[in-house]
Amino acid sequence: MTQGKSMRPAGLGLVTALFAATWLSACGGDSSSSPPPPPPPPPAPTPVAAVPLTCAQVNGMTVAAAAIGLPTTGATVTSSTVVAASGTGATAVGSYCLVTGTIAPVDSTAPNITFNLALPATWNQKIMMLGGGGTDGSVPAVTGSTPQADATTATPLGRGYAVFASDSGHQDANSADSSWTVNQEANLNFMGDALKKTHDVALSLVDSFYAVAAPKEAYFAGGSTGGREALTVAQRWPGDWNGVIAFYPAWDYTALTLGQLNAAQVSAAPGAWMDTAKRGVLFGAALAACDALDGVADGVISNVKACLATFDPSTATLNGTAVRCAGGADTGDTCLSDAQIAAVKSMNSPVPFNTTLASGESSYPGYNALVADLGIPSTSPFEGIISELALGSVAPAFPITTSMMFDAQISGSWTQYTVVGDATYDPLTFPISAPGAFTSRLSYLSSLDAIDTDLTPFAARGGKLLIMHGTADVTVSPRATEFYFAKMQASMGVNAVEGFTRFYEIPGFQHAFSTVFNPSWDNLTELEQWVEAGTAPSNEVVTDTLGVPGRTRPLCVYPTWPKYSGSGDVNLAASYTCSN
Repeated sequence: MTQGKSMRPAGLGLVTALFAATWLSACGGDSSSSPPPPPPPPPAPTPVAAVPLTCAQVNGMTVAAAAIGLPTTGATVTSSTVVAASGTGATAVGSYCLVTGTIAPVDSTAPNITFNLALPATWNQKIMMLGGGGTDGSVPAVTGSTPQADATTATPLGRGYAVFASDSGHQDANSADSSWTVNQEANLNFMGDALKKTHDVALSLVDSFYAVAAPKEAYFAGGSTGGREALTVAQRWPGDWNGVIAFYPAWDYTALTLGQLNAAQVSAAPGAWMDTAKRGVLFGAALAACDALDGVADGVISNVKACLATFDPSTATLNGTAVRCAGGADTGDTCLSDAQIAAVKSMNSPVPFNTTLASGESSYPGYNALVADLGIPSTSPFEGIISELALGSVAPAFPITTSMMFDAQISGSWTQYTVVGDATYDPLTFPISAPGAFTSRLSYLSSLDAIDTDLTPFAARGGKLLIMHGTADVTVSPRATEFYFAKMQASMGVNAVEGFTRFYEIPGFQHAFSTVFNPSWDNLTELEQWVEAGTAPSNEVVTDTLGVPGRTRPLCVYPTWPKYSGSGDVNLAASYTCSN
């Protein structure tokens, strides 16, 4: 065969030409024109409509790793059970399918993420994720509500939301334990990755169960660690969420835990810890000096900044008697020693790190400890938990026990396992202001926190954010939330932030609970109206459920606080204005 010759059979070109001429002639064309278009494709098959599943069909379902936005080895539903309708009025919940499942890690030595999902029989086409608390370790109740919700309004599940939550990627009923953080994947899950993984798995199951492409709205609500998680989802996955509730948020987890460790260390100093009687003296003196600074003596210190600028337990009196023990030595439960005054003043002051972390923080701002109920003699049903959160029932010491202040419990375990990596290390000796060899570790850990203050992508898609903090919180400082909010304004501009965020401070409110002013309001409806109807919050009112049950106050936008107008019922919000 001669090189370059075609291997096409002889005569094939003539046959092809004749066929083309015949086709063109039949179509009225010219054999000299361009080739004809191909024949039309066959009609596409009619799509088969997706069919909703029964609850029983959900059991055993899997979600492939490819459907989850962060690395896993997939998810499996371990049970699905129909739960009958229950309750009446605000407590009414219709029938729903309760789904439990696990999301498997990439690292075979890491724990699973355990999640629950409630799929209501009558769905409102919206989803709600609930955040955790402390160091997580257990799945929040999907039948629960948003933090500080009004008990007279329906829960998310009662409203028809598909509700889900997870344990953040480890299983431990002790909400102060950090031993599992020695596993990198478990720690990354806790610091935020589990939120995305759980969302994607839950959304896949919601889509399959109801046979829909996507819900109409998606909300997240949490307080404390859940508040950090709320800010995390708005920062890292803004396209997944329409509205977020972030209450008393532990956003700067690394700096916060160092602040908590400082509170434990100064309270562990010889003679520094105060029993409940001494705490009662301190709080009584603060009320005597500051209660009326807001225009009325009502048991709530509302003008906190003015109080902190003037109140000093070293010189204060209570019923004509000095708060400071004579000579500064501890002479009993009717006064505070110099060591005790020094400890509470340290809690009330910024904690320097003498280094700048990757988060940009070089200190923790301290707590409003001088104006807070730290666990006083009281018959209030919340006084026990307030005492544990504040100063505990015994002084901090090593080894740390559950009888000691929560700040010592959570910061101690974190220092041992997450920072130092030694279960035998005494955290009460950790050099907070001179971390030395631990500086790089602390800086890395701070980079995992919810530190991004430019929420432009979240705002641009119409996302709305509610933030709230109590002024008397000595677990997560309201000053830290003020700092985050100020950084938001600096990053985005004051007007931009106002367009999608409301930040409220509530005087007298402690951490999730309060003996002074325990607030409740229908924050979910407030958020829904803003997201879905474009109605921004205005003239909101908050109700006290424990201090003086039923009294109301205006819900003041930071930096304002409720000031008595000089007339009217002191227990009605209408008698107050929000003042700077």
